[in-house]
Amino acid sequence: MAVEAVKKISLILEKSQQEKLLQLLQALQTIEITDLVSDEENQAWIKYYFPNGLQFSQEKLQKYEKLLQQIETAIRFVKNHGNAKEKTTELKRQTLDFLTFENEFDEEKLQSRLDQLSDLQYRWSKMEEAKKENLEKEQWGTLWQSLDAYTADEAANIQLLLGTLEDKTWLDFLSEVKENDSLYVENIFTEKQVTGFALIYLTCEQKSVQALLQKHGVKEEVNSFNKLPKQVLQEAKAQLAELSKEEKKLVVEIGQQKKEIAHLQLAEEVILAKKEREIIKTGLINSDNLVVLSGWLAVSDCRQFEDQLKTYFPNHEIYYTYADPTEVEIEALKTPTKLKNIGLVKPFEMLTEMYSLPQYQEIDPTPWLAPFYFVFFGMMVADLGYGVLMLLVTTLALKRITLSKGVTRFMKLFQYLSISTIIWGLIYGSCFGAELPIYLLSPSKDFMAIFGISMIFGGIQLFTGLFLAAKENIKKRDYLQAVNQGFSWQAILAGIIIAAAGKMVFVSEALFILGIVVAAIGAICVLLIPAITGKSKVGGFFMGLYELYGVTSYIGDFVSYSRLMALGISGGSIAAAFNMLVGYMPPAARFTAGAVLIVALQGLNIFLSLLSAYVHAARLQYVEFFGKFYNGGGRAFKTFKPTEKYVNFKEENGGKNK
Repeated sequence: MAVEAVKKISLILEKSQQEKLLQLLQALQTIEITDLVSDEENQAWIKYYFPNGLQFSQEKLQKYEKLLQQIETAIRFVKNHGNAKEKTTELKRQTLDFLTFENEFDEEKLQSRLDQLSDLQYRWSKMEEAKKENLEKEQWGTLWQSLDAYTADEAANIQLLLGTLEDKTWLDFLSEVKENDSLYVENIFTEKQVTGFALIYLTCEQKSVQALLQKHGVKEEVNSFNKLPKQVLQEAKAQLAELSKEEKKLVVEIGQQKKEIAHLQLAEEVILAKKEREIIKTGLINSDNLVVLSGWLAVSDCRQFEDQLKTYFPNHEIYYTYADPTEVEIEALKTPTKLKNIGLVKPFEMLTEMYSLPQYQEIDPTPWLAPFYFVFFGMMVADLGYGVLMLLVTTLALKRITLSKGVTRFMKLFQYLSISTIIWGLIYGSCFGAELPIYLLSPSKDFMAIFGISMIFGGIQLFTGLFLAAKENIKKRDYLQAVNQGFSWQAILAGIIIAAAGKMVFVSEALFILGIVVAAIGAICVLLIPAITGKSKVGGFFMGLYELYGVTSYIGDFVSYSRLMALGISGGSIAAAFNMLVGYMPPAARFTAGAVLIVALQGLNIFLSLLSAYVHAARLQYVEFFGKFYNGGGRAFKTFKPTEKYVNFKEENGGKNK
């Protein structure tokens, strides 16, 4: 239950073994591979031992990127253009063995399938292009179909001009044309405030016609088809009818490919894994015959890793050596943080990760926050019905569906939290807002008792945080800081609580004085230790004085825990109000629309209650608890593993710790 110890591992192998080793490492999911090439610290020995430079080709990487693009395009094309009646067969998430899965992959078969889909895409695009072209012809033919000539008698020096202009200038243009006997104009269409016309004029009038067109802003129209618009329209309609038949055939043909999507997704998973290996190769030392690889491995995984190497490389083709992380590597955050917790605590790691991972030598706060978060979340929701519902949903999802690893962890967290919600629902006697006949505390009557319990829980967490602060300093052998940051504050808080109890609860002067003495000892420690440890005694004293002033922040910390009471009461009250609202409805409406309404309202309240509890319980950990002892800022252990976009791969060994 801590940050797991790791070792730096270095491997040297023949280049011919590189692909096999990387495939094995990817399947094991236990090692983080270091980018040796980019690290400035390695440049000197790389130049010394590899004076001819490193070898690396991006040919395969580019090939896999191209394949991935083709697969993604093909899947999107089939989904968007295939017959809607054909059922899409997508890959259902399942758990597979990585090495078996990848070794069964047939790249030639994939390429053949992609070529077939590429041909369909080409035919579809050509059909779409032709359709667009004929639609434009149809539109043009429809507009100009009243025109019964497409050329003029050039031998007689007569010109035919087609043009369009806005309606508001059409009458002026028409009037001016009619004033000239050598011009003839005919209105062909009027649509969307645009008028199309045909103008016949003598060639000798060309200059005056051009001036007229320019004056009225006429846009000349070119009959690029050299046919009568009616002919163009008929041909376009005939072509569109043929294209429509072709489109239906293609839709059916593409739709038949929907059953191939699962195969494409499987292939994509393999190519993604291969691409990951090619990316990793860019950070390895690659010479003509030799490869040097370095990475981090959890100490607990070393034995199994060695066993796997012996199995897959029985002739000792790989040379490897271990080294402990140096102080410099730890301080520079080059050493990754890998958490190791028991199964019950593991789902709570996501809460720590949301805040910040611990540094390599820092304490892992997960096992300490887990019980508090478990209790606080349940106390904030506190409803038997909501808890049972959460338990059913999460259990069914975990048992019946193969979820991605991230979602599985999330579901497990809420499965655990549902137990706490059920327990607190029984304590508060609340089930979907209705009051149970038996309960320990009533939120409407015993709110002061619940407030007191919230303060006690808050006090326990604050004392735990201060204890951990002292523990961390003891681990560093800094005993004075252990007293200053942990024990002295515990003494101050404990003294204040004892004194208050002596004055208000037990009415004991001795107890009151004992509390004052304990608090005073703690305060003196806070005041004097900075003066002892600081370079300047005066500066240290005032620093201690400032730190002592921080006791006021503890008032705010304690008040923060009142949200445990507030949210628990508010969620139940809102649910009860919804029940009352539907209860006031007439019987006929209550059992029809009311039934639907209460499900919707309770659903909304469940969502808001869970969201509030999730956020506020986390807030108490991050601000009130972590603030006492935790820094974070560690670098996550980035396991070299497959992408797992569509499937989960078995964790061969030690992968459970990644």
